[in-house]
Amino acid sequence: MSVWDDLVGQERAVEQLTTAAVAARAVVAAGRGAPTGPGSGSAMTHAWLFTGPPGAGQATAARAFAAALQCTSPDLDLGGTPGCGFCDGCHTVLAGSHADVKTVRNDGLSIPVRDMRELVLRASSYPTGGRWSAILLDDAHRLTEQAANALLKGVEEPSPRTVWLLCAPSVQDVLPTIRSRCRLLVLRTPPAAAVADMLVRRDGVDPALAGLAARASQGDLDRARRLAVDEQVRSRRADVLRIPLEVADVGGCLTAAQRLVDTAKQDAEQLAGTRDAKETDDLKAAYGASEGLGGRAPRGMAGAIKELEKRQKSRATRTRRETLGVALGELLGFYRDVLALQLGSTGELANEDQRPALQRVAAAGPPESTLRRMEAVLACRTALDRNVDPLLAVEAMTLALRAG
Repeated sequence: MSVWDDLVGQERAVEQLTTAAVAARAVVAAGRGAPTGPGSGSAMTHAWLFTGPPGAGQATAARAFAAALQCTSPDLDLGGTPGCGFCDGCHTVLAGSHADVKTVRNDGLSIPVRDMRELVLRASSYPTGGRWSAILLDDAHRLTEQAANALLKGVEEPSPRTVWLLCAPSVQDVLPTIRSRCRLLVLRTPPAAAVADMLVRRDGVDPALAGLAARASQGDLDRARRLAVDEQVRSRRADVLRIPLEVADVGGCLTAAQRLVDTAKQDAEQLAGTRDAKETDDLKAAYGASEGLGGRAPRGMAGAIKELEKRQKSRATRTRRETLGVALGELLGFYRDVLALQLGSTGELANEDQRPALQRVAAAGPPESTLRRMEAVLACRTALDRNVDPLLAVEAMTLALRAG
């Protein structure tokens, strides 16, 4: 299986990345470094910015490109395409164990400058395998201002064989000084048919369920897979899509908001429960606390535990926001379908399985009310991004949904 197979519905992006990987191989053969700047005239460059809608697969595309850069398939000498998926180079990159490919993921709300300085230092070294040193930075939009400035230093003065692969939701989420030095690659929302086909072929999902999950996910591949294979995820989606029918009075608005926030909190606690405890135990073991020191903590352990707890708290906050973000996306999709019905659209609905509820809400008011409700959902998302208390933000949204 080729490394490009996971890029569902991204034919143009695959073509561009494949061409760049071929050019990169020629650069290595000539003993040169990567051309710098998006306007270098070469298919290959030293920095890439992958953007696209949620779930389009920015990190997947970046990882596939990194694998193609490390591909060692013997077919390459016969004109084969880099990224075979079977050679040692491709396999180790996809498994996350390649010595020259560093993937950076941050579970917290932001990426600190300390981490970025370490990456820039790493980027200055020559690849051990003689090909490319690739640094994949997921969630580049979470860089603090100081971290972004540190990254700018690395992108401005790149090592000859270092390639930066940055992922962000949109080009506006990255500093202009950084994005101006990157080759932009915009991924599109995958067609529902392509997503459903992937679920059937790779996960053995029933075609009918695969179609439902593909439409409901609105192009988010990870979300589609979770909807297709996890009954609990489908149940929670159904709970969210009941909210438009439950906001007939103030009591219903407040109840729905509380349930939504409680669900997000439970998800965060469930995810953090075993992981936080294991991280704490591992840290104590690293300091030798498990061996017993007469009740005294080893020197430096208290500060390390405090720092770990800070990261865990940040990760829990991000998990709650992401869970609420998924719910808000589903609500937005619901009202988009309502608007489509009100305007007489004959296109496919994302929430076809909820058609009776959609028709009921559509018949209860004009399209202008639906637009105002969509704006309320977007305003709630903005409030959460600005650290407004989740319950207050969601309550304001549900009351606005009632007002229409």
